[in-house]
Amino acid sequence: MALIPRFLSGEALAQASPEELVASMQEGGKIIFLRHAATNADEIDTGQLENRAGQRNLSEYGIEQAKALGDAYRGANIPFGRILASPVFRARDTAELAFAADNIEVTMELVADDYAGSQMQFMIESTQRLLITPPPESENILLIGHRTPLQMATTWRFPDSILPEGAMAVFEPGGDDPILLGTLTAEDLISIASGTAAP
Repeated sequence: MALIPRFLSGEALAQASPEELVASMQEGGKIIFLRHAATNADEIDTGQLENRAGQRNLSEYGIEQAKALGDAYRGANIPFGRILASPVFRARDTAELAFAADNIEVTMELVADDYAGSQMQFMIESTQRLLITPPPESENILLIGHRTPLQMATTWRFPDSILPEGAMAVFEPGGDDPILLGTLTAEDLISIASGTAAP
């Protein structure tokens, strides 16, 4: 499948259809960057990594969305080797609700910029490396993190219209730069996995 991304003033635009992206993930060999599930908009981040009360956390809808995402990935037979998650609670909770704590790796490589502190450059370089490192054959790597670090690592903008909470950006790794195949909302993946997608 030869899919070419297009960009407008540095803004990443999804090129492939949701169905094409799901088929691409089913093949394996992709890096999938999943933005954490929906959060409480009235909560404020304090930059205190271990303080759940000082972070924007998943909303009730986000909790259900994360569970549904896990079911959808499994239902669509999308294979994963490694699943990595930011230690910020909204990303970590998304990962654990979708895949169970024993199946994920929590890492500062994907930490949110507000919580990176002195490790900001490490986070950016690690995300860049993860996006271009091919996974084992017939597997995908899932990165569960935050929009701003993805923008910093790629230098492309991912506004809410392209990457809302719970959405994913699908990359073809290899070479010096990742190739963006497109973005897919949580709702589209859930719909396709359940067989209710519009024809």
